[in-house]
Amino acid sequence: MDFNHSDDRTMLKDMVSRFLADNYPLAVRNRSAESTEGFSRDIWQQFAELGLIGALFDEQHGGFGGAGFDISVLFEALGRGLVNEPFLASAILGGGLIAQLGNDVQKDILTEVISGKTLLALAHGEPESRFDPAQVTCRASQTDSGWTIDGHKAVVLNGDSADILVVTARVSGGDWDEDGISAFLVPAGQSGVEIRGYPTIDGLHAAEIHLSSVEMGGDALLGPIGKAFPAIELAVARANIALASEAIGLMDVCRDMTLDYLQTRKQFGVPIGKFQALQHRMATVLMEIEQARSACINAAGRLDLPRVQREQAVSTAKALAGRVGRLVAEEAIQMHGGIAMTWEFDLGHYAKRLIMIDNQFGDVDYHLARFAELSRTAA
Repeated sequence: MDFNHSDDRTMLKDMVSRFLADNYPLAVRNRSAESTEGFSRDIWQQFAELGLIGALFDEQHGGFGGAGFDISVLFEALGRGLVNEPFLASAILGGGLIAQLGNDVQKDILTEVISGKTLLALAHGEPESRFDPAQVTCRASQTDSGWTIDGHKAVVLNGDSADILVVTARVSGGDWDEDGISAFLVPAGQSGVEIRGYPTIDGLHAAEIHLSSVEMGGDALLGPIGKAFPAIELAVARANIALASEAIGLMDVCRDMTLDYLQTRKQFGVPIGKFQALQHRMATVLMEIEQARSACINAAGRLDLPRVQREQAVSTAKALAGRVGRLVAEEAIQMHGGIAMTWEFDLGHYAKRLIMIDNQFGDVDYHLARFAELSRTAA
């Protein structure tokens, strides 16, 4: 397998890095994070015009990428910039399910998504589901005119700014069955949909969504009835590759900031980077980051392999991103001292996002257990 970036991906990485360096200082990011929606619509439109949203879709769906390495390259760059615009919610999750399950008419929405005019959110997680993608208690009942949906969705990423919700609901089976789950396109303003948005600790936004007798036509259904789980699992796998890649970008910034600090901060007349204990700790950080990077590259390269191989690689990458991310954040803060905990210093913002990535779509413990279960399945 060739792990070198293609010319197109190298150009994408360089373009994103230059744009963020010129237009996306942390002060701008923090101002948009404090806004009602938690991001800037103007900057989102600029990202769309640069083709960054299109990089997450293949040519069949109006994009020019969509492969595992396209996701990895883009999200690593977004991590370095601490970007809080809804690439994950709208393109990877919501857009990913429409691309997999939608008919030709439904897929027309993707043109608006790629252009930045329409925002999507995947309303899948529930208060009791923890990280298991098969645990769905929200119910959809078929009627003469279409469907009626009832349930509660929790911590829906960018759910308060979405124009269209991709809602998963159970049409048959038990609460933990993989079979019997369907996905539906529900306009955010649909009667019976109640959305309560809130900021998260890392500068993003999420929402609690209550669906009370939401009536939808038959054209709201995505794909075959009760067969949405494989598409959901793949969308979550893509999301975890994106998150692991974002974590790599964040870790690189924390590493660089800490190295710079160790070389400039002095005690007893010498830079503290001369102290052997700190050198050893920093060497451990550097090696752990590279191990996480290798796992992320492996997962991106295995995205198109059969399910078990794909999911094993994804769980490995996400578990390492969570464990190493916490290590890097903690060591960077401790080596900086009290200054790292202040709002005005950049490091704390990166550290918060790095820690929170572990809690999205499966933490370290969940993915270690999942890898073990997948290994038993493969055996």
